[in-house]
Amino acid sequence: MPPKSGASAAAADLLAPTPSARGAAASHGFGLNPLALARARFQRWWEARLPLSDTLVLTQRNVYILPTGAGWMLALTLLVLLIASINFQLNLGYLLTFLLAGSAVVGMHVCHATLRGITLHLKAPEPHFLGGSTAFEVQLFSDRRTPRHAIALSVHGHGKASHDWALTDVPAQGSASVQVAFRPQRRGLHRVPTLMAETRFPLGTFRVWSYWRPAAQVLVYPAPEAPAPPLPPGEPRASGTGSASTQGIGEFDGVRAYRRGDPLKLVVWKKAAKSLATGTDDLVSRDTQQSQRHELWLDLAHAALPDHEARISRLTAWVLQADRLGIDYGLRLPALELPPDTGAAHRQRCLEALALC
Repeated sequence: MPPKSGASAAAADLLAPTPSARGAAASHGFGLNPLALARARFQRWWEARLPLSDTLVLTQRNVYILPTGAGWMLALTLLVLLIASINFQLNLGYLLTFLLAGSAVVGMHVCHATLRGITLHLKAPEPHFLGGSTAFEVQLFSDRRTPRHAIALSVHGHGKASHDWALTDVPAQGSASVQVAFRPQRRGLHRVPTLMAETRFPLGTFRVWSYWRPAAQVLVYPAPEAPAPPLPPGEPRASGTGSASTQGIGEFDGVRAYRRGDPLKLVVWKKAAKSLATGTDDLVSRDTQQSQRHELWLDLAHAALPDHEARISRLTAWVLQADRLGIDYGLRLPALELPPDTGAAHRQRCLEALALC
């Protein structure tokens, strides 16, 4: 049965504590509120005690329940009704009071049972670029013979607004899938933040929730510089001769602007498809003579920018540009050198190296 999932929403990055955690706490107002700072420290300590697992079964040991604000108001209303019924000897008042109280008690058990017994599984997250939002795909499995309604998931600590939650219903003896959004603040390899599952079904008078600390990690590539600058000039091969100056379009010597009569096999079709999609005539052909004498190296020294992260961003843009052109390119970093190659696997190796350098 297909899952009935709701819209997922953006959730900010919540990672393990870093050396800059004190500055982050101050930016959230914790520095001016000792109670909030102590609560945040206790929360991090408590989360560190949670087991790491990409699959979690919700049981009575890890599912919690408390009344909501509406639940406390209902309890206060029932207390006032009960006192008034006793004071004025109102039989209908007794009936209404105990009827509402019984409904609240039944709702409490239904609410707890809605979340209890669900199995959560996190699919391995795909790498993505810094600055964009990625989504963790979480699958929910239920072996109960009745459906479960209004189950929400969010990154822990960032579900204060309704649009921060991904909502879904789980069919009877079936599964559902939701996308929980996540926006990291820096490149590199990060652990998936702590997630929270919650429901207030059916009456909204009780809140049932559980915390989940996945073991998976997500790789964040550097954000490519936009607009992408021209590729650097090619370097002469060890056995070749000639200058390293570029031709015409200012890109790597292995390609040049398309000339009438060029064989179709020399046309860079990936670039041609992109040009047709954008409505331009920016066609290029491979220059076989130049490519035999030169090779493209993407070196950190070629990115003439003062900031290290800006240079990494420019190299990322060059990797994507060279991959779109379908030309061989190598990558030089202070601690790593990848020889010239092409293809999706080479692009992934280069992006991983840039993310982790």
